[in-house]
Amino acid sequence: MKVSKCRFGVLSDGTKVRLYTADNGAMSFSVTDYGCIITNISVPDKKGDRNDIVLGYSTFEGYLNDTKTYFGACIGRYANRIANAHFSLNGAEYSLDANDGTSCLHGGFKGYNRTVWKAKPIEGENEAGVRFTRTSPAGEQGFPGKLKLEIEYILTKANELIFRYKAAAKEDTVVSLTNHSYYNLAGEGSGDILSHKLRLNASKYLPVDARLIPTGKQLEVEKSAFDFRSAKTIGCDIKKAGGYDHCFCIEQNRKEYAKGAASGLYFCAEAEDEKSGRKMSVYTDCPGVQFYSGNFLDVPAGKNGMPYTKYAGFCLETERYPDSPNRPEFPSALVKAGETYESVTVHIFNA
Repeated sequence: MKVSKCRFGVLSDGTKVRLYTADNGAMSFSVTDYGCIITNISVPDKKGDRNDIVLGYSTFEGYLNDTKTYFGACIGRYANRIANAHFSLNGAEYSLDANDGTSCLHGGFKGYNRTVWKAKPIEGENEAGVRFTRTSPAGEQGFPGKLKLEIEYILTKANELIFRYKAAAKEDTVVSLTNHSYYNLAGEGSGDILSHKLRLNASKYLPVDARLIPTGKQLEVEKSAFDFRSAKTIGCDIKKAGGYDHCFCIEQNRKEYAKGAASGLYFCAEAEDEKSGRKMSVYTDCPGVQFYSGNFLDVPAGKNGMPYTKYAGFCLETERYPDSPNRPEFPSALVKAGETYESVTVHIFNA
């Protein structure tokens, strides 16, 4: 399998931005070295017709000027929200960018989604993709510790899209990396995702306050609008929930392990659009997944000038729990000096 490369845009300082595309003959994806942003995932429906199933823009300028949606982007140093843009570590206090009210969201004003990464195509008999690398210096976004980052996005012949993350820490720090693609399995720009069926492997979720910061509790989903243990439409209880923008606690059991690239990972989620027949299954080693139903989407012109309004796409962001640096009762997000953070998430597509 091969990777094609083309020019995507130019930054004001003259830095050239490239777009890379991997195609296995059945499906394809494209990603740019600006923010490791996935710009396209084209998947066949039950008739064999391909459609792009991720929201985004037709031009580089769209991504460059967008400071709200994080369409398709790599998120770091810390995915999701950190309360009061502040945390303490080893007795030292760290102040972060307050870019979401009083909170730090997705790393701050200049997260990993707004930097150019070094890119190297990966080509093999059964897979193709891109390896991205960069160094995040100590103090970037206010976070302690230098990080050496390596991220791979890989497509296999089995229609598996693999996300691999590594972050080697020079000093003690906190890390949580994810991808922020918005999916609409009927095809981007085709309407809302309320009729999509969703199943989540989670018996608990993290309730949030008015700032969308976890309260620290882990509530049972049973008999609530947050119960997706059996598949139901996203719109079924969305009014009761007030929209979904919550972290679900993944059940780390061995009952639903997959084969292939997802072997050894925990089942996370399964989404399906019955009209097109497209199905996406997600496996990960992360403790949590942020299910976001696109509550705040208001994009006048997405791809091909199509507007994206409320519920036009959904996100499944595999991650460590939000605000974990301030919540000792949550699984730790600490990466000690000399250690390497590693995480893998696999999306499997079929129709």
